[in-house]
Amino acid sequence: MDTLEPAVVWKYFAGLSAIPRRSGEETAAGNWVIRIAEDHGLNWQRDATGNIVVQVPATPGREGVAPTVLQGHLDMVCEKNADTVHDFSTDPIRLRVVGPEVKATGTTLGADNGIGVAMALAVLDAKGAAHGPLDLLFTVDEERGLTGAKGLQPGFLRGNRLINIDTEELGQIYIGCAGGIDTILTLPLVRAPMPHGAVRIRIAVKGLRGGHSGCDIHEGRGNANRILARMLRDLQLKGLLAGVAAIDGGSLRNAIPREAFAVVDIRDPAAVQAALADYRDLVAGELAGVDEGLHVGTEASQDARLPLRDDVAQRVIDLLLALPHGYIAFSRALPGLVETSTNLATLTTTDDHLTIATSQRSSIQSQLRWVADSVASLGRLAGATVQQSDGYPGWPPNPNSPLLAQAQRVFARQFGEAPVPKAIHAGLECGLIGDRFPSMDMISIGPDVRNAHSPDECVDIASVAQTWQILLALLADLT
Repeated sequence: MDTLEPAVVWKYFAGLSAIPRRSGEETAAGNWVIRIAEDHGLNWQRDATGNIVVQVPATPGREGVAPTVLQGHLDMVCEKNADTVHDFSTDPIRLRVVGPEVKATGTTLGADNGIGVAMALAVLDAKGAAHGPLDLLFTVDEERGLTGAKGLQPGFLRGNRLINIDTEELGQIYIGCAGGIDTILTLPLVRAPMPHGAVRIRIAVKGLRGGHSGCDIHEGRGNANRILARMLRDLQLKGLLAGVAAIDGGSLRNAIPREAFAVVDIRDPAAVQAALADYRDLVAGELAGVDEGLHVGTEASQDARLPLRDDVAQRVIDLLLALPHGYIAFSRALPGLVETSTNLATLTTTDDHLTIATSQRSSIQSQLRWVADSVASLGRLAGATVQQSDGYPGWPPNPNSPLLAQAQRVFARQFGEAPVPKAIHAGLECGLIGDRFPSMDMISIGPDVRNAHSPDECVDIASVAQTWQILLALLADLT
C-alpha cells in the first residue's frame, strides 16, 4: 500500500481500514477523524446522531469563495466468506494489492465509502491545493438505513453546495438517486414430531457473487434464498423431503444474498444428493455468464429443532417462491437506469418464527409504494405480520445545477468531453441531505468500485488517482 499514488489518499484509507466500523459502531472511526482535525488545528462538531463536521478554512486568496461540503459515510458493509475468520467488531480490514486493484482478504473492502472519507481528509494535506472554505461531513450508519443523514439538523453545515464522494464509476457525475423502503415479514411457525426413520442434514447454497442490491440488481445475479427455495420445492415434488426445520440466508438488507442454508429431514440420502446435483446444474445453466460460482453441498446436522408441520413448511416455501426479486422496471427518462426493484434479502428462522427481510427501491415514489405494498400483500396472504420502515426519499435530479455545470467543465478537461449526468438506483445520502437542506446544490462522484457489499469488492487504483485530480481541480474552480 505504501507505494500507491496518491500517497496521501491511500494513507488515510489504510488508517481508516485499520479501525472496525460496522454500521452503528463508528465511534472509534469518528474519534480518529477528530484526532486528525485536532492535529491540523481545525474546529469540529459531533452531533447527537454521531455525524462529524470538520471546518476547513480557505487557502490563501480563496477566502471569498462560498463554502463547499465534502461528504462521505464512515460505516461499511460487513460481509465475509464462510471460511474467513474475521470479527468485524474488533479486526482490521486486511488490505492487499492485486494487479490494478486494492481488495480485502476474504471480506468486504470498505472502499464504499472509505475511499470517499480518505479523499476528503486528504485535502487537508494536499500540497498546492486551492479551495474555499470547506465543511468535511462524515455521516454514520449509512448502510443500515441512512440514519446519520436522517439525523442532520439545520445549522450543522455552512455550505449550500455539496460534493458527495460515494458513487462508484469513474468519469461520471450523478445528480439523482432512488428512494427506498424495507418490508419485513414475520411468519409464525408450528412444529411437529420428528418423522420416523429420517436423517437430518443441512443443505448449503454458496459461491454466488452477491453484490449491491441497488447497483447490481439489474445483472440477474443469483439470489441464494430463491435458489434454496426452488431446490426445496423440487425435493418436495419428488417426494424426497420428509421435513423442514429451518431456512436461513443472506446477511444484509442491502446486499443480494450469496449464501443460504436449510436444515431438513430426508430418508434417501443418495436420491437427495442426485436431485440436488441435477438442480444445481439446472440453475448454474441459467446463471451462465452472470454468476458462475454456484455450489450446493450437504452435511450432517445436529440441529435439534423439530420440523415444521407439513402445511406450515408448504406455506413457507410457497411464500419464498412467490416473493419477487430483481428489477421491476427500467426508467424511460434515463435509458439503462433501473427505476424500481425489490431484494429478497435475508431469512432468519427461530423456534417459532421465520423473519423475511426485503427491501424495495424506486426513483418514483408511487412505484416505490406500489412494490412495497405488493410484497406486504403477499406476506399477509401467507399469514405473516408486516412491518415497514419509514423509508427514505429519493434525490430528484436538477439538470440546471450550477455545481453540475462547473463539474462538467472540469471533467471535460480531464476526459476530453463532459459526461451526461446520471442517476443511480441506490440510496445516496443526497436524498436525505436535500430533504434536510432544501437549498443544497449537490453532485456525487467517485472512482471505480466493483462488487460493493460483497467479499469481491475492489477499487481500481488508477481511478482513485483520476478522481482525486478531478476533486482538486473542481475545488480550485469553484467560485
